[in-house]
Amino acid sequence: MAIRISTDDAGRRAPRPALLPRPGAWPGIAAAVWGLLFAVPSLVWAAGSSFGARTTVAPSLVKLAEDRVAWFVAVLWLTGLLKILGAVIGIGLTRRRGRWTGRLLALCGAGAGVLLVWHGAVFVVHGVLVETGARPVAPDLAGLTRWYLCLWGPWFVAGGLAFAVATLRYVRRLDADAGARRLAAVGALGAALLSLVSTVTGIG
Repeated sequence: MAIRISTDDAGRRAPRPALLPRPGAWPGIAAAVWGLLFAVPSLVWAAGSSFGARTTVAPSLVKLAEDRVAWFVAVLWLTGLLKILGAVIGIGLTRRRGRWTGRLLALCGAGAGVLLVWHGAVFVVHGVLVETGARPVAPDLAGLTRWYLCLWGPWFVAGGLAFAVATLRYVRRLDADAGARRLAAVGALGAALLSLVSTVTGIG
């Protein structure tokens, strides 16, 4: 008895397991992993530990954490939760969402991308200026500057690029809504303006 296999059956691909990410979803997944990993130090320090903070963070901030200053502890908890929210946004950008959800994701993703890249670039530029002697720094902060140059700066830039690419992919491939593209532009421009003002004024 012969078994005939139609060309349709032969050409049909096996269903993709639901737990595996879709091709091209890696930027959103990378942004989500970045957010979760980055939330850990904030939550650990907010809980009362200073593990890893003494050598990688400004001494004034470490003292605020160790003295359990109420407003600073609240800021640590808030930043930790915001980073977890960033992870949620990253996952949200991996596939098509509803109209208004997609627009909100595009706005937040683009804004986060610009803010993080700008913030990280400022750290890197400052570190380069200090290491080359173009900008003075207190001797006790020289080692700390290297951490911002080699760790925090690149880390912020990497997270920003992940959010930027994930958002770009979302508005170009997954969401045909022109409103999402416009809000992504608004988020990026707003974040750039905020970053510029923060840099010029020294606030933030």
